[in-house]
Amino acid sequence: MNIHLESKAQALLAQTLSMGDHQLTMDVSVAEGGEDLGPSPHDLYDAALASCKALTVMWFARKKNIAVTHIDTRIERDDSEERQGIYRLSTHLIIHGALSDEEFHQLSVVAEKCPVHKLMTSVTTEITTKVERAK
Repeated sequence: MNIHLESKAQALLAQTLSMGDHQLTMDVSVAEGGEDLGPSPHDLYDAALASCKALTVMWFARKKNIAVTHIDTRIERDDSEERQGIYRLSTHLIIHGALSDEEFHQLSVVAEKCPVHKLMTSVTTEITTKVERAK
């Protein structure tokens, strides 16, 4: 999948993000010089973890016929030491449904194994950047 961004017309900093058939406006807060027209890149990073955990648990529950009706997921960000190399995300999942203790334990274990969690904590990400002048 390709991700494409382009400057949003008439906006200070906002970008239109396109991923397949989906579009989203990205921005930063007013305090950061933007207009708060959409989530920030940090918001998306955090949301990737939250959604991955919820989707992974729901996928596993469906696969194992565990009666999960829905999942509420919250992320708390502590970026107070980000410049020192520490970025803390605290996740909280509330799983609804008629679950046995064993099923609940299985889902709790699965929540720790979502692919984005692994990417954020145990994979080296290599990034290349090419910048060119418009013609």
